[in-house]
Amino acid sequence: MKKFAAIQMTSGPEVAPNLAVAETLIAAATVAGAGLVVLPENFALMARGDAERLGVAEDDGHGPIQDFLAATARRHKLWLVGGTLPMKTMQPKKVRSACLLFDDQGRRVARYDKMHLFDAHLSWRAPSGQNCDVEQSNGETYRESAVFESGTEVVVADTPFGKLGLAVCYDLRFPELFRAMLDHGAEVFAIPSAFTALTGRAHWEVLVRARAIENLAWVIAAAQGGRHANGRETHGHSMVVSPWGEVLTRHESGPGMALAECDAARQREMRTQLPSLQHRKLNP
Repeated sequence: MKKFAAIQMTSGPEVAPNLAVAETLIAAATVAGAGLVVLPENFALMARGDAERLGVAEDDGHGPIQDFLAATARRHKLWLVGGTLPMKTMQPKKVRSACLLFDDQGRRVARYDKMHLFDAHLSWRAPSGQNCDVEQSNGETYRESAVFESGTEVVVADTPFGKLGLAVCYDLRFPELFRAMLDHGAEVFAIPSAFTALTGRAHWEVLVRARAIENLAWVIAAAQGGRHANGRETHGHSMVVSPWGEVLTRHESGPGMALAECDAARQREMRTQLPSLQHRKLNP
């Protein structure tokens, strides 16, 4: 059986230290037997502002972050989902959040650009009588569309681990994207993420397990986890979930990894014994 690893990081605003942490964790995953490793969203840079993102944005196919990913996959002889990195667009003040897949020879196999952008103001209030450890007066505001440009393409790639569908963080809330990947044959989903502490506590595990269950697919959910230099707190709880919806392994907080074995035969058995995918009435 093959092993999946979801890498968790608490990335900061400097690229070089983040790449060093990623290299250490990927090496550990390799020693543990992982053949497919997924890095979290923003693994190379948790920016303090839009200017930092624009400053490290790379041209497609060229740049130190892409070079690092290719070289690391090749050196460790594993398939690597490179979290996300800012990629230049035709608009000078916009980037795309690109998720790149490299094979075990360091060749880029696929690119997915984050489709759904997180524009939200969170000011959740605890029900009467309950405590809330989130600042309620000001809330948290996110507007990814101010600097990011949406992707438009569904991406599923052939790998030795099955057909791999790529999604990023907020995409997790849109089951139609995962159905579209399923219709392209997806058997495994890789989801680099950086869920907020607030939304993560309420929704992260529920959403990850739901995408696994409804598609009878493996989910490798790699997250940011901890308090970042920019003041943001992310939820963590990176996990690998089976097609039955079981959380096989998780890493709760701080840098580390969640590692689990993938049994492709068991997935085929599940899809045969519970043929819900064949019972769909609203197929496109």
